Amino acid sequence: MAKKVIDARTLACPEPVMLTMKAMKEADEVVTIVDNEVAGENVSQLARSQGWELDTAKKEDGTYLTLRKGAGVVEDKGPPAKGVVILIASEFLGRGELLQLGSVLMQSFLHTLNGLSTRPETVIFINSGVKLVARDSLVLEDLRRLKESGVELLACGTCLSYFSLMDRVAAGQVSNMMTIAETLLHAEKVISL
Repeated sequence: MAKKVIDARTLACPEPVMLTMKAMKEADEVVTIVDNEVAGENVSQLARSQGWELDTAKKEDGTYLTLRKGAGVVEDKGPPAKGVVILIASEFLGRGELLQLGSVLMQSFLHTLNGLSTRPETVIFINSGVKLVARDSLVLEDLRRLKESGVELLACGTCLSYFSLMDRVAAGQVSNMMTIAETLLHAEKVISL
């Protein structure tokens, strides 16, 4: 049984995931060492999505994620094609100096999405757009209704960490740049707000 050790401490997203994914093609067991929660969660999501067994051990010098090829390993065929994907890169809709108006427009847009018969398949939140998925967000109820209707909500983990919102996510799931890039590249249509 081949084993690989990946020292991903100090590496920014998506490097820990990319290095781990490469090692998973070359070994039956991969130990990835990370030094932050975002990287640990991203590598854990990768392991689960590919059907690998996962053990996590926190040590003084980092978090050790041990991935073992299991019986439920998924053959990597890439992500399935997506329909419409909306990319929200700001907590405001539109450009200009009137931030209060931009906030009102974003609230109105997300509320309106719930009333339409056609909805996006995925909504991705990056940069200050991640503030919309946090507790106390003015659009939280609309986002929860979108999620309940089957819309996938992905929030950039690096962005959440930057704004100290990692423990305040109240709608959707924490994602990583690799998943975000793959989702955008496999979309039939991307709408960037």
